[in-house]
Order: sequence, then C-alpha cells, then structure tokens
Amino acid sequence: GFFAETLQARRDWEPIFSILKENKFQPQISYPAKLCFISKGEKKYFPDKQALREFITNRSSLQEVLKGVPNMKTKDHYWPSQKHT
Repeated sequence: GFFAETLQARRDWEPIFSILKENKFQPQISYPAKLCFISKGEKKYFPDKQALREFITNRSSLQEVLKGVPNMKTKDHYWPSQKHT
C-alpha cells in the first residue's frame, strides 16, 4: 500500500541523501518521499530520481558530487530504472 511505497521511496533516496549531506547541501526528505536540498542558495524539491536527473544534467558540480550513486549517471550515459512511455 501507500505506506510501503513511501518507505521504499525514502530508502531509494538514501544514497543520494548521504552524498548531499557529506557535501553540505543540507538535504531533507519531505512528506511523503520528496528529496529537498539547497543549491545555490535555493531550496530545490524532487519527487523522484527522474526529476533530479533532469536538474543535474546541466550542473557539472552536482554531476561530480553524485557520480557514485547507482542509477544516477550523468549526461552522455545511459540512465536505467525509469521507463519512458
């Protein structure tokens, strides 16, 4: 149900959250399972990894920070996990 899906979504953010925290981006997980962090003085919210991928595509500093996260490859690489319809 919704609760199990929310817990899984929050777990999916964990590797990204940890790296952002280490790099002083002040990440948070907002309800129900959105990632939020500060980029260039602004709070940015991401409902899913696809939205985060689109955001970092043109931001080389974030690409560098998140390069070690599974399924979070940057532009010019294949991005698994999201099906396009």
